[in-house]
Amino acid sequence: MPKRLRIAILYNEPRVGHDTIRKYVSETGQIQDGPPVGTQVQSKRPRAEPVARGTGKPRQTSEHAYVDLSEIGVLKEMEDTKAALISLGYKATVFNVDSDIFRLIDYLKEEKPDLIFNLVECVENESMQEMNVASVYELLKIPYTGANPLALGTALNKPRVKELLSYHGIRTPKFQVFPSPNKIVLDDGLAFPLIVKPSREDASVGITDDSVVYDASELKRRVRYIFQEFDQAVLVEQYIDGRELNVAIVGHRKPLVLPISEIDFSGFTEDMHKIVSYDAKWMHGTIAYEGTTGVCPASLPPALEAEIKDIALRCYEIVGCRDYSRIDFRLTKEEIPYVLEVNPNPDISDDAGFARSARAYGFTFAEVVGRIVESAFERYQ
Repeated sequence: MPKRLRIAILYNEPRVGHDTIRKYVSETGQIQDGPPVGTQVQSKRPRAEPVARGTGKPRQTSEHAYVDLSEIGVLKEMEDTKAALISLGYKATVFNVDSDIFRLIDYLKEEKPDLIFNLVECVENESMQEMNVASVYELLKIPYTGANPLALGTALNKPRVKELLSYHGIRTPKFQVFPSPNKIVLDDGLAFPLIVKPSREDASVGITDDSVVYDASELKRRVRYIFQEFDQAVLVEQYIDGRELNVAIVGHRKPLVLPISEIDFSGFTEDMHKIVSYDAKWMHGTIAYEGTTGVCPASLPPALEAEIKDIALRCYEIVGCRDYSRIDFRLTKEEIPYVLEVNPNPDISDDAGFARSARAYGFTFAEVVGRIVESAFERYQ
């Protein structure tokens, strides 16, 4: 009987934190106490008033903890992936990195998995550490799914991606980066309305309805807020009032572009901006969350659909994505597509947009997971 291939699903368990203790959200959704927070690297971000990460709302720091739902989503992704791998005949194990790299190295040296299914999105609440975890896999020479460290780091640097795409002639909204909050003066060619984002975050962290600004006063206020909250350069883009499209791609040597999905904002109130904010993506029960619906396939003229898929595939190759990715677009009222972001290793849980596109193509969730695994194994043969 052939050996069952062992796949280790690695993820970093989300945290619920306040000033004195760490807490964890377990796989069952229960909050459990962890070791003192003093054992971890603390954020150096100045805070005039504590703010929940990415929500724009005051954070409760004493009686109540807060939960970053953008990371809790990885728990469902992990569970769905494990079930799919087992159904495909693999031996699947789960390991919580828990922001402890030495423990991770010990685990990998002891277990020696045939492949890592990499679901680690951050370490110690720092998204930029995602690429460094993949570097550990590289140094230990263990095959793994998804993008390599360079692609992960590049994709998380939004201005760098926009520069790369522009160099290759791919349309992306005009932008400007503010490296400091001390001088906020717009370049010529940028006109209001604009949208203000952290330059090195993902999962819509830092994006709220207030991210769209209409004058210099609003711009300065929002840029300074992002600096205060995230302590990083701020990306300011031309705001495109139009349709939002997602293009999922699976594979490596011969990547397959799946049906285009659209975010339907028809449930929004008239005063809300039609953007995928943090609330829209993660905050169950909010108007933004309940008012957004994924539609797949999106209704597009055949020529436009083909153009968008071609652009998405070019982005996939330019950034260096592997195995699976999602490229986000805005479509103007004149039906001109602009690339917003390139997302390597996107959320593939069964209720996420990537899985929606896969179902529209005819794949089951298990088949999507199987494709990702086969693509990864293919690279190491």
